[in-house]
Amino acid sequence: MSFLGFLLLGLIAGAIAKLILPGKQGGGWLITLLLGVVGAFLGGWLGSLILNRPLTEFWDLGTWLLAIGGSIIVLLIYGLVVNRGSKARS
Repeated sequence: MSFLGFLLLGLIAGAIAKLILPGKQGGGWLITLLLGVVGAFLGGWLGSLILNRPLTEFWDLGTWLLAIGGSIIVLLIYGLVVNRGSKARS
């Protein structure tokens, strides 16, 4: 998959992860892109490690599921870090 395809996959996976998770997650499209790309990396790494299935093809359903799953994990961690930081300032 090309670099541009991976960025597009990360942006869409991050947006889908934000739609799936309840509550309000801060950040605009740039944060969504970064979290989605990191999540796609995480999903690809976990997929290749556990399921022996890396992110290879853009239009493959497994690629999308791994990227969205990884994005959900990263978004949950991001929410914990951001909420902890805002509570510490209060």
